[in-house]
Amino acid sequence: MLDMRRSPIAKRLTWINVLVSGAALLSACIAFLAYDQYTFRESLLQNLSAQAEIIGSNSVSALTFNDPQAAKTTLSALANSPDIVAAAIFNYDGSLFAEFSRGPGGLIITAPESFSSHEVVRFGDNYVTMLEPIVFQGRRIGTVYIRSDLQERARRLKRYAAIAAVVLLFSLLAALLVSSLFRKSFAEPIVRLAETARAVSQERNYSIRVPSTGRRDEVAVLIDAFNNMLAQIQQRDEALRKAQDELEQRVEQRTRQLVAANRELEAFSYSVSHDLRGPLEIINGFAHILQGEFGPQLDASARECVQQISGATRRMSELIDDLLNLSRVSTTAMHRERVDLTEMAKSIMVQLRRREPDRRVEVVIHECMSVEGDARLMRIVMENLLRNAWKYSSKNESAHIEFGCEKRLGRDTFFVHDNGAGFDSALVDRLFKPFQRLHSASEFAGTGIGLATVQRIIARHGGEVWAEGAPQKGATFYFTLPS
Repeated sequence: MLDMRRSPIAKRLTWINVLVSGAALLSACIAFLAYDQYTFRESLLQNLSAQAEIIGSNSVSALTFNDPQAAKTTLSALANSPDIVAAAIFNYDGSLFAEFSRGPGGLIITAPESFSSHEVVRFGDNYVTMLEPIVFQGRRIGTVYIRSDLQERARRLKRYAAIAAVVLLFSLLAALLVSSLFRKSFAEPIVRLAETARAVSQERNYSIRVPSTGRRDEVAVLIDAFNNMLAQIQQRDEALRKAQDELEQRVEQRTRQLVAANRELEAFSYSVSHDLRGPLEIINGFAHILQGEFGPQLDASARECVQQISGATRRMSELIDDLLNLSRVSTTAMHRERVDLTEMAKSIMVQLRRREPDRRVEVVIHECMSVEGDARLMRIVMENLLRNAWKYSSKNESAHIEFGCEKRLGRDTFFVHDNGAGFDSALVDRLFKPFQRLHSASEFAGTGIGLATVQRIIARHGGEVWAEGAPQKGATFYFTLPS
């Protein structure tokens, strides 16, 4: 069976036209046949009624004088009506008075079940019977019985059905012809519109246009609107392509500038590493000589000045190292691999214990924690966080440091917790900015760059870092990394 929903519009229009035309013609033929059968039936009944009345009138004397032969002669006149197969005249009491049948052997006429003073018509499968009362001087003296076959009706029905089929066939062929002409004027422009839309969608070529039909109907308006839309899209596409080319040029230019800036930064880092570290080592060396060789000769004020010089040069050296680490974090290439944070944390804590073996620190490190990242950069993160925990818990007699992992909002979140000095939560935004310190240098040594370095490394890995804490209640630093 034809699936109209999947057929092209041209075929659908053709089939719709044919089906509508066929349905209209079929309805007309059915109505015509019904009307013909109705008129045939009415004509047949009128004819039978007239013949029955004539026979009844001609049979009055035969019934009155009991002359069956005369009645039979009257019935024999029905032989000229080919549709009548049998006829009879019955007495008032229902006994057979005379009969007529067509053909040898004929039909045996039996009395009807009941008689009426009115005309009675009965239809069977292939015949119709009529009972007409014979009335003389106001009273019924007998009944005329006529039986007619319906073969003529069947022949008329077959004849008209054949005519209707031929008319329907020729009408459908004419509808197909008209539909083909109609398709050229209506369906083909829509088909071209659909093909153009498909080509534009597949090829992204907005310069294609649908040919105009040359008319001013709704289809032409649709095609003009579609072509106008394509023109606007083409114009915007060209503008977008031009803007993209300009953007690529700008990106390329900015990339070159960034590469040059990185090279300058690397040169600056090299200069800092060599040109600044050298004078610091000289200053530190002379301070060491003064303290070692001339220490006994110096008064207390002079010795304090020498110690201040040595401490300042150490802090300056640490600051240079931190600045170099901060600059390299953003410029060096990353090499991602599987990093075991558990083993890394354990090795860092071993180093811290070796430096201060007398400290009492409870360390808890969770097992089986690994991430995907750059091992060298993640080492810097873990060293900064664990050293901060070690440093800021140094004034606690029973220090506690914990490194672990927990689920937060469906993500693996790593944390470093200590029970040290903590910080004011209102100042948490300053923690990850360079040179922003929440404690004085005399209280806790440091440069204020370590957490800024941690934030940049975690950001380069695509993660987040944040902190929670309270004064004298410790601090917890959290960070996440993509799986």
